[in-house]
Amino acid sequence: MAKYDKNDIERRMQGAVDSLKSDLSGLRTGRANTSLLDPVQVEVYGSMMPLNQVATVNAPEPRMLAVQVWDKANVTAVEKGIAHANLGLNPMIDGQTIRLPLPDLTEERRRELAKIAGKYAENAKIAIRNVRRDGMEALKEDEKKKEISEDDRKRGEDEVQKLTDKYVADADAAAAQKEKEILTQ
Repeated sequence: MAKYDKNDIERRMQGAVDSLKSDLSGLRTGRANTSLLDPVQVEVYGSMMPLNQVATVNAPEPRMLAVQVWDKANVTAVEKGIAHANLGLNPMIDGQTIRLPLPDLTEERRRELAKIAGKYAENAKIAIRNVRRDGMEALKEDEKKKEISEDDRKRGEDEVQKLTDKYVADADAAAAQKEKEILTQ
């Protein structure tokens, strides 16, 4: 049974890029974005839950997030969860709504966030290269077992390299877009 599976390699590389995009969406730019609160966990009903399971988050203004808590009893728990997430936000309670004005980003903080975006991209590229290595090893193993010819191995290696180049470019493009967003607000 051949070990090399192009679909699996492509799926894993796409997963690395998707993970990068998810990480980048959590980075704060100057504009309000509801995904900023995705990592927030809230302690309610005796267990930790994601914020989106106890409240609705929206962005009524470009520099404001509003969290509409469904159960009045959970308002302080949600406020605590947001405060503990260390997002640099100052929650203000207004009935069952928590307002989160987004402070202006300093130039220094923007550069810091751009560096973080670059780190995320580098980690994604490392993951993609690891998948490439796995694919190359599987091809060599298949050739050693006489399941594929040398020509098939070389064709497979070219295929894996093309996929690697494509997904590394996708990761670079996503990071460059986010850096531009951060630095030009």
